[in-house]
Amino acid sequence: MKKVIELESLTAGYGDTDILHDINLHVDESEIVVIIGPNGAGKTTTLRMIATMLKPSSGSINVSGYDTVDQGQNVREQIGFMTGQTALYDRLTPTEMVKYIADLYGMKKEDFSKRKDYLFDVLDMNSFSDRRISRLSTGMKQKTSIARTMIHDPSVMVFDEPTSGLDVMTSRAIIDLIRDCRKEGKTVIFSSHRMGEVNQLCDDISIIYNGKLFFNDTLDKFKSEMTKPTFEEEFIYSCLLYTSDAADE
Repeated sequence: MKKVIELESLTAGYGDTDILHDINLHVDESEIVVIIGPNGAGKTTTLRMIATMLKPSSGSINVSGYDTVDQGQNVREQIGFMTGQTALYDRLTPTEMVKYIADLYGMKKEDFSKRKDYLFDVLDMNSFSDRRISRLSTGMKQKTSIARTMIHDPSVMVFDEPTSGLDVMTSRAIIDLIRDCRKEGKTVIFSSHRMGEVNQLCDDISIIYNGKLFFNDTLDKFKSEMTKPTFEEEFIYSCLLYTSDAADE
């Protein structure tokens, strides 16, 4: 299987504070990988480095064969990156917002029209496509962010908690879209706090705690090793067990 995302001996920090420590993670083509961990564990930092928004202190990241530091533009052409902290232009409509991003990528008019129609249909955006973003609900804005992220039809998708704070219906639309990415042969890496999404979507699970990756394997293996009745309880237990083991070293 072709490796699309490769993190090798990755370390990152802000000033004198270390955020990530020696992370090694590979994501294969057409695979969905979820990164889980408590707040402050390093999930968002990891995804931002994959998206070339941050540079590692040491180690390397390759996306589709391109180095994120030395070949950042090539990487950005391959990926779509969505985070809830990315602002939208309030005065634009979703159609105008998505068209603006498409123009930045140099999309042909006919390609944009076809892709836009597909995304707006899947995300159920047509009813508010020409309403100013300032007047949209949180869910509508999230859908607009997703459409903007995917308009250029990237082969690699990076989502930072794509369903955070959303209602059930909006979350379901986004989950369905991520599932469709796999069918289309895209590679997806995303972070989430919702264990139900993890169970529904992912092929592999990566657990980061205190900046270190202590579980990185298939969903099936995670399930086979569970000793607690629910995903949530198993996740908490795993983090506590890791903390105890680390303290004994």
